[in-house]
Amino acid sequence: MRLENQDQTTKTPIQSPSVEQFIVGQLQERTGENKTSAPQGNPSPSYDYFAFIARATNDAIRDWDVKTGELSWPQGLTSLLGYDRKLTGARINFWQKNLHPADRSRITASINESLAGSDDHWNGEYRFRTANGTDINILERALILRDEDGTAARFIGSMMDVTARKQLQDQLCRSQRMEAFGQLAAGVAHDFNNFLTTILGYGDLLLQERQIKGTLAEHITEIRAAAGRASALTQQLLAFSRRQPMEAIVVEVNSIITNLERSLLRLIGENISVVSHLHHEKDGAHIKADPGQITQIILNLAVNARDAMPQGGQLTLETGILDLPRQPHCPIDYTERTPGEYVVIRVSDTGTGMTEEVKAHLFEPFFTTKVADRRSGLGLATCYGIVHQSRGHLRVQSEEGKGTTVEVYLPRVPAPPQPPYKKPGSKKVRGGTETVLLLEDDVSVRHISVRVLRALGYEVIEAANSSDARHLLAQDGGRKVDLLLTDMVMPQLSGRRFADALRIAHPNIKVLFISGYLEESLQPSDRCEPGMFFLPKPFDAEQLAVKVREALDA
Repeated sequence: MRLENQDQTTKTPIQSPSVEQFIVGQLQERTGENKTSAPQGNPSPSYDYFAFIARATNDAIRDWDVKTGELSWPQGLTSLLGYDRKLTGARINFWQKNLHPADRSRITASINESLAGSDDHWNGEYRFRTANGTDINILERALILRDEDGTAARFIGSMMDVTARKQLQDQLCRSQRMEAFGQLAAGVAHDFNNFLTTILGYGDLLLQERQIKGTLAEHITEIRAAAGRASALTQQLLAFSRRQPMEAIVVEVNSIITNLERSLLRLIGENISVVSHLHHEKDGAHIKADPGQITQIILNLAVNARDAMPQGGQLTLETGILDLPRQPHCPIDYTERTPGEYVVIRVSDTGTGMTEEVKAHLFEPFFTTKVADRRSGLGLATCYGIVHQSRGHLRVQSEEGKGTTVEVYLPRVPAPPQPPYKKPGSKKVRGGTETVLLLEDDVSVRHISVRVLRALGYEVIEAANSSDARHLLAQDGGRKVDLLLTDMVMPQLSGRRFADALRIAHPNIKVLFISGYLEESLQPSDRCEPGMFFLPKPFDAEQLAVKVREALDA
């Protein structure tokens, strides 16, 4: 008797005939799964230790007569797999039929190879369909009993449910991939911020030229505006890669969704359309939250919606205002909610929907209905945690075949005071005659910064690394420097460490740090401390001039 289709897994030969004889004797005595009784005193050799241990561990035991194809289940067919003992048919094809199709060829090939050889043991992992229609991950360890001539006669396997362990392994792998992607995103954003700093700087210099007027000035202004919008994209990358939550700020929900729309189109694919119905409140709908976390919620919900619409469909994003408890027919239980206005973010899809059983476990960590190679298990659990940390509420409506709607309720807060409109370059910036040491490894950023500062009257010493800076400072018996303007991430020595070393020789020197990275991504010893001056990239000529003057005057 052979199984059809095969593969190779781990086998460990062992010589233990006395154990084999004992197990066979015990299995021959069993007539049913519930026959085992509790031991009384010292159990006799006839007591079925094998089944007792299996029941204690909730494993299933299958005993396969290799020659006849008969299959019996001394333990676990009902308790672990959910099948009625009367419905099995006692044939090996029952086990074969419930193997996951993607695992069937590999596992049957591996078992047949072990049976044809001389191995006494076999083990392997596979997915098995339970009585309720779900697949669980099984680790099976089997003992192969052979006749005197070495022919395989019995295959006795212990089947252990390792689904939870498998999910943890998958989650660890996913976390490692996301950590690597986060580091990549931070690096890309840093380099992109350098490019944007150069574009903004030279754009400002061109606009200050007297001969740049009319249509040409309008074109340069549009280039500068596009660079400003690109800066918002780098902030999304940096928010994704940050290792610590951002401090909660007041933000308008429509702006978050508007900035995400293009990203969503790329994320969910061409066969799904995105429709937005945003509120038209005159004063806006503001919340106090971490914009990066709110972005994460929307992206998680969008990915779930995409996976629920494999054949395509429509994703709808809506925002609105809900007043608790004044609004009639309130959709959420407000008895435990603080009365007042809530901002609603609603994400709907036209996908497959969810059963009541799935909805009951929706926010549990590692619970997922996705296939194994796309399993995450933490998406909605993460959303739930973020929303409740923000004193909000999350509500899910879904019906099989009719799609899913997820509503996020967050407390509404007053809008922040609007800053007065200021045209770029309209503010008259005060320069100076102090000496500035500029330490920046990106040549484009260094050149535009030198141009801006020298145009304002400053004497500038430029260096690409700490060695060049020390050499320049040592010339003429040591040059007096009033301000160190340095990138925080440098090839030889970090800007923070160079500044600490420079203060020993120049205790009165002022320091202004610049960086395209978030400080959380830097080593703790390289970060700014409270009171230090910091200018994030990308920055324009005016922002650089104002910050330099602010640091010198402090």
